Amino acid sequence: MSSRRSFLSGLGAITAAASAASVSKVAMAALPEPATQTSPDTMAPLVPNTGRPYNPVVTLNGWTLPWRMNNGVKEFHLVAEPVVREMAPGMKAHLWGYNGQSPGPTIEVVEGDRVRIFVTNKLPEHTSVHWHGQRLPNGMDGVSGLTQKSIQPGKTFMYEFVARRPGTFMYHPHADEMTQMAMGMMGFWVTHPKAKHPQIAEVDRDFVFLLNAYDIDPGAFTPKTSTMLDFNLWSWNSRVFPGIDPFVVRKNDKVRIRIGNLTMTNHPIHIHGHEFQVTGTDGGPVPQSARWPEVTTDIAVGQMRQIEFLADEEGDWAFHCHKSHHTMNAMGHDTPNLIGVDHTGVAKKITSLIPEYMAMGERGMANMGEMEMPLPDNTLPMMTGEGPFGGVEMGGMFSVLKVRKDQKPGDYKDHGWYKHPPGTVAQEWTGNIAEPARATTVGGKSMPLKQKNQQQVEVQVRKPVGKMEH
Repeated sequence: MSSRRSFLSGLGAITAAASAASVSKVAMAALPEPATQTSPDTMAPLVPNTGRPYNPVVTLNGWTLPWRMNNGVKEFHLVAEPVVREMAPGMKAHLWGYNGQSPGPTIEVVEGDRVRIFVTNKLPEHTSVHWHGQRLPNGMDGVSGLTQKSIQPGKTFMYEFVARRPGTFMYHPHADEMTQMAMGMMGFWVTHPKAKHPQIAEVDRDFVFLLNAYDIDPGAFTPKTSTMLDFNLWSWNSRVFPGIDPFVVRKNDKVRIRIGNLTMTNHPIHIHGHEFQVTGTDGGPVPQSARWPEVTTDIAVGQMRQIEFLADEEGDWAFHCHKSHHTMNAMGHDTPNLIGVDHTGVAKKITSLIPEYMAMGERGMANMGEMEMPLPDNTLPMMTGEGPFGGVEMGGMFSVLKVRKDQKPGDYKDHGWYKHPPGTVAQEWTGNIAEPARATTVGGKSMPLKQKNQQQVEVQVRKPVGKMEH
């Protein structure tokens, strides 16, 4: 990544614009140098050394965009461009993003900051940037054709406004939006409060990430941009498990996690071992009187949710979307269900004729992970990840909250698996066991049957023959 020093050198006078406008070649010479980042690792928080102080966030598998101060204005430079994103070890995607990554870097400012963002377009088509959830002048809202002209390839536009309220926001295009967002163009924005806020608590660890999804055929590199709902890679910050980093915290840390949803469906985000409160949305902080304890919160399309909890239970706790198919990778949704069917050898013969054929295992999906099935290049197993007790059998939107009493303040490094105290791990029972109680009735009926003594029908499965219609 470019150094902070390069951002603080070569400061030049930039004329503020009343609306987003193309920057001249003379002004281009004074633009802040764009920082880039291609590593998929979670970067350390960027501690501010200019402007107002704040407690920085940590972007999951991402980073914060450096800035420079120019006559009291905080200046950033975003570059919209094609990028290569490693979604997990063994798979890379050809996406569109900002400054070398998808999602783009997190932008952090302070309430009351005057912010100037230069946006250079290196895409093969026009674009714009919408500052999702911000209060700003209408001409800075970033909707192509409505509030500004599109940013044509090779051009740089300038947005300038005051960060008027603290909160959790996003940025994304409002030009050919379906294509560009399906290709990964989005980023996170955090506005920190300028002073102690009655509804915004101080926390020890503050994580951010975006929910996004892709439809990439096994063996391919580029998403299908016309997909509406049938995505096969459900991701956090364009990463899928086991490529998603853990949330590493110290025991008794006050933890905040900010999540934005730019997929095309809702996501019930669930945490194990702890309860949290939803303390904010992209509309602002939630009043104390309106909060309640939860372990799952549903995040709809285009929404932000800010959750907070006390990490007071040590261990390695699962943290994931609770839609089961969102915790799987590269899965087609039309796989035959062969639970209970012995198809030994049949799948292998069919695969030799139809390479993409895949059926559910006879004992469920898990035993498919046991098969040594060859994978196409540049794809991932549906369920993967190796834990301390074996396969985790997860993919997609899944990570781990790691709570440790010996984690030092400010240390985000993963120091390995949790060491359970003796006698605190579920294990096989080898002694005598009583016969378990079982239900013996199907329950009553709310109304008597109209036709009594109906013939019992046994459901049978038959092989489809010819064309079958619904």
